[in-house]
Amino acid sequence: MDEVDRNILAELQRDGRLTVTELAERVRLSVSPCHRRLRALERSGAISGYHARLDAGVLGLTFEALVFVTMRYEDRETVAAFEQAVTDIPYVLQAQRLFGDPDFLLRVVTRDLAAFQQLYDDRLATLPGVQRLSSTLVMKSVVENRPLPL
Repeated sequence: MDEVDRNILAELQRDGRLTVTELAERVRLSVSPCHRRLRALERSGAISGYHARLDAGVLGLTFEALVFVTMRYEDRETVAAFEQAVTDIPYVLQAQRLFGDPDFLLRVVTRDLAAFQQLYDDRLATLPGVQRLSSTLVMKSVVENRPLPL
């Protein structure tokens, strides 16, 4: 990956809706070489997709919590079952497996506290292998959706 590829990636992180012509202008290439580089970046996996960034608050998802999960059992089957089950919960925006204690960190959004409590009781607390859940509420997001440094 060279400087031109990094420039292409930087521009797409700023605006994923650029046409190839607009992208080529911004990175100072003609359209054909820009298009070839773009397709190569997609094939390599450096670009994994194009997405619209939605505003959770506008969509009524105004309650955000971080949920720390400590597992009772950490055998391969239990962890795999937990990971599969957590991927099936649409209100879990991120799920990360951690070294040490706790074992997982979940970023969860819901409409309000009552919806979070129901999700917590009905879904999160019943996930396979869970020993303990600990939650903290997000006051505000200071850095969010930051582009990757290139």
